[in-house]
Order: sequence, then structure tokens, then C-alpha cells
Amino acid sequence: MFSTPFVLTFSLLLSLPILFFLAPRILPPHPTPIPISPSDELDDINLFNNAIAHSSTPPSSPHPSKFFHLSSKNPNLKIAFLFLTNTDLHFTPLWNLFFQTTPTKLFNIYVHSDPSINVTTINNPLFKFIPSKKTYRASPTLISATRRLLANALLDDPANAYFIVLSQFCIPLHSFDYIYRSLFLSPTFDLTDTESTQFGVRLKYKSFVEIISNGPRLWKRYIARGRSEMMPEVPFEKFRVGSQFFSLTRKHALVVVKDRTLWRKFKVPCYRDDECYPEEHYFPTLLSMADPDGVTSYTLTNVNWTGTVNGHPHTYEVDEVSPELILRLRKSNHSESYLFARKFVPDCLGPLMAIAKSVIFKD
Repeated sequence: MFSTPFVLTFSLLLSLPILFFLAPRILPPHPTPIPISPSDELDDINLFNNAIAHSSTPPSSPHPSKFFHLSSKNPNLKIAFLFLTNTDLHFTPLWNLFFQTTPTKLFNIYVHSDPSINVTTINNPLFKFIPSKKTYRASPTLISATRRLLANALLDDPANAYFIVLSQFCIPLHSFDYIYRSLFLSPTFDLTDTESTQFGVRLKYKSFVEIISNGPRLWKRYIARGRSEMMPEVPFEKFRVGSQFFSLTRKHALVVVKDRTLWRKFKVPCYRDDECYPEEHYFPTLLSMADPDGVTSYTLTNVNWTGTVNGHPHTYEVDEVSPELILRLRKSNHSESYLFARKFVPDCLGPLMAIAKSVIFKD
């Protein structure tokens, strides 16, 4: 008779090959990386080349009217608001109120929406819907979508001077006038920078991009495509992470659409999606390498990362919306104020509209 330990050991050894054979059929499959299709890549290259050919890089200037060369038909600097969405634009009524008293000569709105969704604001004349492609989370398709937004905005209007990337879950924290003055006129808005102003005059305009060079998971994010996949163009010491929502000058918008070298690295699909958020890697890395003195290390969109769930930030619910929340979300250690915030559930629209004129747009 075989002893009980012997039987248990033999049974365990026998079960290992069986488990190895059956595991792929029992366990949920690992997500298959979504590559960029050759046809989408060719479409983007043609768009980017067109944008580059028809755009000029703005020189730095202490005077907003000379921020970059403008034709006589475009005497005013504009802000381009770029919405990247895979759902309806839930807060359109709030944004409509935000733009209501603003001359259209001071802004443009562009939307990249998933082709499979129904956007109810598609007939709104303020919103310009660009030719869009399907996007997938944890894939370089989100980088492509943002680059398309930038290229279309560059092509559409030479007066677009700042390019602000937002999601459908973002809200403004101030009036348009406050945001415009902060970006173009205020010499003290960036609390971290004293070199770009002199005698109360802005000497240099920067892009507001979150750039993080350290962190406990930075190495895992770096090797998510393979241990040496980013070399030699992006060594680990040059790799950065940050928010996908940022505000770029026209100069840096052109840097993004001109790039081919780093894009070849970041478009490689990850083999593990739990550490791969390409849109949070590509833009901070590219801009910090291309012009470290021309970008800040922070974004103007307040995001609450406490209580993170599956890579998503804290999502504000209806019962959290209040005047006190708006005032708290504005507070920043880097600038005079945050200008935008995320992430809000669609049902927050009602209570936000109720305090829009009395709190949000009252600066």
C-alpha cells in the first residue's frame, strides 16, 4: 500500500500537466494589444504633414498680440478647446453657459468622438467634430486621437495659440475671461516661474503639462512594452509620466505633430495593460525631452487620485457638488488657480448648473 504522503505528491505531480493544458480554457484571456492599423497611420501622417506645412511656430513675446505671427484676418489670440470623448458630451449645457458671453473670435472647440457613439451636440455650431477613429483604453490610439485634435486645430485657425485637452467629464472652474487672462495676460499666474516675467510683463509663454520623473511604478510602466523596447531613443532616465489633460502653446502643439522618432516607440502595444497608459507617458516624455525649459511640471486640470480604482481617479457624485467643492478644487500649489477639474458623473450637471453663475463663473 502506498503511504498517504506519496499519494498526495503523485496526485499533485499528475495534476500539473493537466492544469497547464486546461488553464487557457478556464482562466480569462489576457487582453490582446490593439495596434495602430497601417491605414490609420497613413491618414494621420498625411494630416500631420498638412498641419506642419500650413503652420508657423510662434516666437516668444512679452506682448500677447505678438505671441505669434497673425494675419490681418486673425487679430486676436484664441484658445482651442480639444475634447477627447468616447461617450456623449454630458456637460454641454455648462460649457455653453461658459462660452455664452464670450466673443467667438477668442476660442474654437474641437471634438474627437468615438465613431460608434451618438453625440447629441453634433449639430451645435460651436462644436467642430473632426474626422475620428476608434480609441481603446491602455493603447496608443489615445495618443493618436489627441494628435489628430492638435493637427486639426493647427490647420483650422492660425489664431489658435493655446490648445487645451479635456475629456467629457471635465468642467471649468472659472469664467472664460478669467482663463483667458490667466493664460495670455497675467504675469503672476505661474507661481513656480519667476524667470518668464520681468517688471510685471510676461516674457515667455509655457505649456502646462504634468511631468513626473519618479514614482514607485515608473520602472514597471517603462518596461510595459518590453525591457529594452524604448531604447535607445528613450532611456529610462528620460522617461516621464503625467496627466493626459494639458494646455499646450502652438509651438509645442507643432512639436507633437512633427514627432516621428518617439512615436515609433510609444505606438508599440504593451504586453501588460495594468501598467500601460501610453497617453500618460508619451506627451510628458516628448515635451520634457524637446523643450524642458518651455514646459511647466504641472497641469491646469485638478484630478483627485485618492481612492483610485482600476487606474481611474476619484469620480465626484451628485452629493459632493457644492460651492465649497468648487473653491477647494481651484486651490493649487503651482498656479494662482486650477482652471478645470475632473472627473464628474453625468448626473452632476444639474447641481453644477445651479451654482454656475453664482460660484463657478463668478471670479
